[in-house]
Amino acid sequence: MADLYELELLIVEDNDQDLELTLRALKNARISNRIEVARDGVEALDFIFSENSHQSRTINNQPKLVLLDLKLPKVSGIEVLERIKSNPRTKKIPVVVLTSSNQDTDIERCYQLGVNSYIVKPVDFKRFATAVQELGMYWLLLNQTPGHCHPTEA
Repeated sequence: MADLYELELLIVEDNDQDLELTLRALKNARISNRIEVARDGVEALDFIFSENSHQSRTINNQPKLVLLDLKLPKVSGIEVLERIKSNPRTKKIPVVVLTSSNQDTDIERCYQLGVNSYIVKPVDFKRFATAVQELGMYWLLLNQTPGHCHPTEA
C-alpha cells in the first residue's frame, strides 16, 4: 500500500542548470519527496502514461505534482499539458508550468488547457530558489488532490 504514496513529483526540464537549481531549492526546503525527472516531452508522456521504457510502472501511481517547462525537445510542454489534461485518468494531476516564457499567448493557452499554475522562472538565483521552495511547500505539503490522501488518513 505504501507504493501508492511513494511518487510525488515529476520534474520535466531539459536545461541542466535549471534542473540543478530546482533540485537544490527543493532540498534546501527539506522537501524530501520522491522525485522523478523527464528530460523531454516524450519521456514525460511515456512516464505519465506508463509507455515504452516506463511500461512496467502502473498508471495509477501518478505524481502529486508535475513541474513542467514549456520549451522542451521532441514534444513541447504545451503538448504534454494538453495530453495530461485531456485524459480522464490523468486530468486531475496538478500541473505547474515553470518556464522562462512570459508570452501572453503561452499563458493563455496553458490556462485554456487546464494548467493549475503558471510561473515565469525568475532570473535571479535567490528568487528562483524561493519560488521553487514555496511552490514545493504548497503543492506537495498543503494541497490535497483526489486519490492522494495521506497514509494516516486512509
